[in-house]
Amino acid sequence: MRTIFKRVQDLKEESNEFLIRVSFIEIFKEEVFDLLDHNASKGDCNAKFAVPARVPIQIRETLSGGITLAGVTEPEVKTKEEMSSYLSRGSMSRATGSTNMNSQSSRSYAIFTITMEQKNGDDVLCAKLHLVDLAGSERAKRTGADGMRLKEGIHINKGLLTLGNVISALGDERKRKEGGHVPYRDSKLRRLLQDSLGGNSKTVMIACVSPADTNAEETLNTLKYANRARNI
Repeated sequence: MRTIFKRVQDLKEESNEFLIRVSFIEIFKEEVFDLLDHNASKGDCNAKFAVPARVPIQIRETLSGGITLAGVTEPEVKTKEEMSSYLSRGSMSRATGSTNMNSQSSRSYAIFTITMEQKNGDDVLCAKLHLVDLAGSERAKRTGADGMRLKEGIHINKGLLTLGNVISALGDERKRKEGGHVPYRDSKLRRLLQDSLGGNSKTVMIACVSPADTNAEETLNTLKYANRARNI
């Protein structure tokens, strides 16, 4: 965030105008929720009492093939402190729950999106930065999950598997040259990220691994997954 606003300040001196907006959504059990919606309640998977149901938002495809979210909150920000406050506020609204491996396990994928428009005369450049927090790959045996928590884990693993299929398709040079099918539509996570994987975008994956020997299998699987992304 500091880098973005420093760069903006430098370019403003060259008669550039800038508009920076942010949005923050989560994908929980294959539904998309707006984390910056004032009316939304926190997705607490441990809640003992009924909480007001959150209303999922719809994914729309534009005529040019882009992806938009109908009605998502997208405030304009002018400082890094303002941007950071939206990230913090949205993070508090994420769906979390306890498992044997993590007392506050993320039960969803979260995407914090920074959209930047740069205008110089009649020329307009637009860039988008998705910061994605992927929920951790789960083995029910290790997490001790059952009931609703087990169903959440199934959705998490399915999303990671289908995203992995896209990564594999984009990373296979032979398939790329032959115009092979990339299965973007198989999950909402992949549809939201389809303009950020491949093309003229850059993809970076940071893997969270554990030094504990009891987590060796999870660590190895995570590194193998991240290694595939290097081929995009």
